[in-house]
Amino acid sequence: MAEYEKTKHVTSSGPVTLADIAKLAGVSPVTVSRAINTPNLVKPKTLEAIERVIAKTGYVPNLLAGGLASRRTRLIAAIVPSVASTIFAETIEGLNAELVSAGYQLLLGLSGYDASRELELTRAILARRPDGIILTGITHLKETRAMLTGAGLPIVEIWDSTPSPLDTAVGFSHAAVGALVADHLLIRGYDRYAQVGANDPRAVQRRDGFVNRLKGIADVELPELEMNSPSTFRDGRLAMAQLLDRGEGTLGVFCSSDVVAHGALAEAHARGCSMPDKLAIVGFGDFDFAPHTHPPLTTVRIDRRDIGTKAASSILQKIEGDKSVDAMINIDFHIVARGTA
Repeated sequence: MAEYEKTKHVTSSGPVTLADIAKLAGVSPVTVSRAINTPNLVKPKTLEAIERVIAKTGYVPNLLAGGLASRRTRLIAAIVPSVASTIFAETIEGLNAELVSAGYQLLLGLSGYDASRELELTRAILARRPDGIILTGITHLKETRAMLTGAGLPIVEIWDSTPSPLDTAVGFSHAAVGALVADHLLIRGYDRYAQVGANDPRAVQRRDGFVNRLKGIADVELPELEMNSPSTFRDGRLAMAQLLDRGEGTLGVFCSSDVVAHGALAEAHARGCSMPDKLAIVGFGDFDFAPHTHPPLTTVRIDRRDIGTKAASSILQKIEGDKSVDAMINIDFHIVARGTA
């Protein structure tokens, strides 16, 4: 009871300080600092006493305070376009799990596929002095790039491939994905080929890879539909309706996501199209519903969680000064062939 009353007295006059914790625990401020930053170096009984006092007072360490032994905030920031789509949600889960297990916390910012918004978020996040920052994609405004370079922090760009990352990149070639899908459809020899896609940079790369692989072999049709990211089931259905209304002949279609492909599949099913003989549809992402559509959706599978895990591992290594981290860490992808193609 006496210790509780003492704690109440300390906290009633204002925010609890590191010195207050040291006084209540009967140790020096240096020992409290060590318990917060490097608990493995503190004797178990001492650590337990400090943690008990911290729990009772509700003390939150000021990790930017000059009196601490370490200037690390143990905060990693990540900017992603959206959390509404499974495609990024699993990456975030992998990222968070790896960081938490290492004693770090994840600060998440949503850019909404907007480069200007990414710039604003980067400025706000860097002001909070994270230990590292993770960005989605490799396309950034020059102001964003300059700000990140000047910050001197470990940086990991995810979901894309490049020979010249800002620091390290974890991802894959979207153009190569498009080319792989083109080859998959070419083997089946359709009369017409089409691509239904959103307008974000990575979806555009997949479209271009698909179109370039078919260059000189077949023209690629594009629906007359502006499809923003994240694209929807409705987008896919409307786009497929346009393609089917254009003419006869067998048709192979590559969609920028499984959600779009699902919409295209619904329209094709409503019109009684025979798949995959007369019509083929390939998606991207291998979402959890893909094996359960009718017929099951052929798609491109990427280990989305592994992108987050490898990004977290890379940035943690860089924080510790490990210079052996590869500049480009490639993630595998492959086609999962099912009933639609």
